[in-house]
Amino acid sequence: MKNAADSYFSLLQGFINSLDESTQESKLRYIQNFKWTDTLQGQVPSAQQDAVFELISMAFNVALWYTKYASRLAGKENITEDEAKEVHRSLKIAAGIFKHLKESHIPKLITPAEKGRDLEARLIEAYIIQCQAEAQEVTIARAIELKHAPGLIAALAYETANFYQKADHTLSSLEPAYSAKWRKYLHLKMCFYTAYAYCYHGQTLLASDKCGEAIRSLQEAEKFYAKAEALCKEYGETKGPGPTVKPSGHLFFRKLGNLVKNTLEKCQRENGFIYFQKIPMEAPQLELKANYGLVEPVPFEFPPTSAHWTPETLAAFDLTKRPKDDSTKPKPEEEVKPVKEPGIKPQKDTGCSIS
Repeated sequence: MKNAADSYFSLLQGFINSLDESTQESKLRYIQNFKWTDTLQGQVPSAQQDAVFELISMAFNVALWYTKYASRLAGKENITEDEAKEVHRSLKIAAGIFKHLKESHIPKLITPAEKGRDLEARLIEAYIIQCQAEAQEVTIARAIELKHAPGLIAALAYETANFYQKADHTLSSLEPAYSAKWRKYLHLKMCFYTAYAYCYHGQTLLASDKCGEAIRSLQEAEKFYAKAEALCKEYGETKGPGPTVKPSGHLFFRKLGNLVKNTLEKCQRENGFIYFQKIPMEAPQLELKANYGLVEPVPFEFPPTSAHWTPETLAAFDLTKRPKDDSTKPKPEEEVKPVKEPGIKPQKDTGCSIS
């Protein structure tokens, strides 16, 4: 996948950059009209007569491929440690590609992306944040499996909940017709990981003999878990682009419900027999900062211009023979049929909303 994509990117560079590596652009940059559909806008494509638009759109879809690859691996019945690492790595690579496009290439477009289109700043930012959040979910699962300190797990869960909240806020000004479903998913994930944070924070408080505060923290975890359950139902009933997943059916989701219930009951028993502490009215403030396990996007750069581009190759293009009717705007009724994706779908529902 990487080799094929790099070969195409390398070839495209010749349509964008001059061969002498000066700041001047290639005379071929605007020679061809390119059309791409968008994830939230159905099958009516965006179009621009600009090779930079093609480069960005292709890279955007490579990033989406990495999210689909991660989703496919995560959907296996018995995922191995190496496969979990690959899921983690793929999501970080995707985040890095989205970040590079947003910072270095989308600003170069002559025609800015329309509202709600994939290359629009709000959507790109949401993709970056969500890739980081979903990669961090792998970190949390690993930390729980290896029985790391509850304080670290609580901090990671809190940071992940903040990622989902930030992504949701990024999409808040988009039209509900195509963003409501995505935002509902982000909101339920925020509630879910906030419940995780309060649950493990409660364990930390109990270990410090603060049983009353631990009970209050677990009560807050119970409240956020109930919110997440309710949002799962709402999400399933919300119409919008993209597949509908069922997070509430996942073992990871159900395990948290039992963990919150059992830990709360344990704290209440301990308080009744040993501590006799008053339960605070206010929930403890989560001011948790994880020092380990935070996900950063993998830096991405496009490969250099292909060696096939020479002065002779460039001179062979005759711009006078370009079609005259090469309009950059698609007709209103023009639609592009979806491309089949054989073998990319996960074997079971993974809860990943990007793919």
